[in-house]
Amino acid sequence: MIQLIGMKREEVYIANVVKCRPPGNRTPEKDEVEACSPFLLRQIEAIRPRLICCLGAPAMRTLLGISEGISKVRGQFLDYGSAKAFVTFHPAYILRNPREEKILREDFEKLRDFLRGKS
Repeated sequence: MIQLIGMKREEVYIANVVKCRPPGNRTPEKDEVEACSPFLLRQIEAIRPRLICCLGAPAMRTLLGISEGISKVRGQFLDYGSAKAFVTFHPAYILRNPREEKILREDFEKLRDFLRGKS
């Protein structure tokens, strides 16, 4: 998806809500998020990104405090301090639901347009 929008992996900073993979790659539990989120917030503060792409519901909930389902805000640009935040599905979801790949591609095209100043 990074290549789809004309970027290289080296141009993208990737961070995770939790700093280690939960057993069985399950969704992080509340206490795990609470233990790790201060590190994530400091990373964001240090990097000062123009755009943050929240991949999946745990990232959306942690950074934006949104408790509704991801489908309600997916594909929208939201304010996050001086940056914009964008919510979309996690690529792992798409791997489990390949018919949804078109949605992820469309969302990444919106990201590309934003980064090129078209949004």
